[in-house]
Amino acid sequence: MTPAQTMTEQAITATVLKERSRLGNFIRRRVADPTDADDILQDVFHEFVQAYRLPEPIEQVTAWLYRVARNRIIDRFRKKREVALADLAGSDDDDDEYHLDLLLPSPDGGPEEAYARAMLLEELQAALEDLPAAQREVFVAHELDGVSFKEMAEASGTPINTLLARKRYAVQYLRARLQYLYEPE
Repeated sequence: MTPAQTMTEQAITATVLKERSRLGNFIRRRVADPTDADDILQDVFHEFVQAYRLPEPIEQVTAWLYRVARNRIIDRFRKKREVALADLAGSDDDDDEYHLDLLLPSPDGGPEEAYARAMLLEELQAALEDLPAAQREVFVAHELDGVSFKEMAEASGTPINTLLARKRYAVQYLRARLQYLYEPE
């Protein structure tokens, strides 16, 4: 191993040792399943090692690691979009085809987490049903189904700014309506 390779390996090791704990905590706060969180952390460091060995250096290594972690978390949740909200809540009502892209307790985490998950989904479902139809449609299409505003505008003939406003109002309502779920007692 050349001296340059040795220095590269030492720099990689030092960065991993320095950032592992904080980055791991960052990921675990956003991913309910500990196994998924560990997988994401390993993916981030694997990508870091690959990128660090490229000719162009990574500027602001810590920021780069967190950006990659965020992207991996988003990728992980996108893969889980196939599960319908009605199915997760245990509802037999097939008319509600919402897809969930939110952090929720793991359904495999035991009875307490399963109960918390069901209650959160029930509250979200009720809050969504209370929205005016136009706001609900835009929110569900964009946030849960992943439809872009451009696609919605083309399909409906509604201006993008109107769709953005509808989503903003929906988000404001949902935050206010569901705030009690996140406040400590």
